[in-house]
Amino acid sequence: MDLWIIRASLFVAVLLSGYIVRPFDLEPPYALAVSAALALLIILAEIRVRTLSIKTLIGAAIGSVLGIIGASLISLIIGRMALQPANENFAQVMVLLLMAYVGLVSGASKGEYLDLSALGGIFSDRSAKLSFKVLDTSVIIDGRVADICKTGFMEGTLVVPHFVLRELQQIADSADSIKRNRGRRGLDILEKMKTVPGLTIQVMEKDYPEVREVDLKLIELAKDLGAKIVTNDFNLNKVSQLRGVDVLNINELANSLKPVVLPGETMKVFVLKEGKEYNQGVAYLDDGTMVVVDNARRMIGKTIETQVTSVLQTTAGKMIFGRFSDDGVEMATPPRSERRGGDRANDDPRDRSSRG
Repeated sequence: MDLWIIRASLFVAVLLSGYIVRPFDLEPPYALAVSAALALLIILAEIRVRTLSIKTLIGAAIGSVLGIIGASLISLIIGRMALQPANENFAQVMVLLLMAYVGLVSGASKGEYLDLSALGGIFSDRSAKLSFKVLDTSVIIDGRVADICKTGFMEGTLVVPHFVLRELQQIADSADSIKRNRGRRGLDILEKMKTVPGLTIQVMEKDYPEVREVDLKLIELAKDLGAKIVTNDFNLNKVSQLRGVDVLNINELANSLKPVVLPGETMKVFVLKEGKEYNQGVAYLDDGTMVVVDNARRMIGKTIETQVTSVLQTTAGKMIFGRFSDDGVEMATPPRSERRGGDRANDDPRDRSSRG
């Protein structure tokens, strides 16, 4: 709102200047029209410049300066030609506009190749101090990022783009009750993260109107900020890597924290149900990892001790295979926590595709 007040003040100032000065001896109505057009042009240029990165702006400035220097040298050559004064002035102005425009466009397009840290001063200091991480809509709704932030493993500034907030609001206002609850959960997670000590949440207004998909907007924003994207979306992860943007995937982090077991080790599990193959039992660890135990079908509903025979890493997660011997019975009634974990894991889709 304050920015629009400043723009309105500029517009009025340019109108008054045009009315008082009256350039080219224009009548008052024409002077006001020219002044209004000039003010609108300045405001539109300012709005466009605000969306550009600092690298693009520096590249455009350097290109413009080089273009003006080149135009000055060419103007010296034009001045030595036998031209009419009017033609000479016109040629010099056109060369100046042409060279400045070409330098501006070329510098802006190549600005991303600049290494600002090599310039020293404020550029290197800011790049060393600021560490941005852009949050995706899916990871906010997921909620595990809030627990990670509480542990202190997530440092720097977490950026929540305005278009992500808008998407969360649309989900929260959905007619579908499931989507509505997911959207409200995401907004609650953001409020929860704001209360984490030492954590900075920054809502960024920057948008990319020419880009329609939210995922592509996230990638463009991350490139402009030199930031990493925090997500659990598999497709966004792959596209970001192809576009040269680093990604922090919550699912990959969760998989890396699962317990490591080696063939030959023994472990206690609660056999929840029978497996797909003959005489197999299926158990689940606390983190949802499925354990397929041979010779354990008759031990359903009991906690047993099994020996690990192999570990398989699949696209859905990790699977553990083991074998039960008759002397491995531990108890007939599982602890309450194991029963709850087993019930939650009972509907795990990995069971249908990879059991046995």
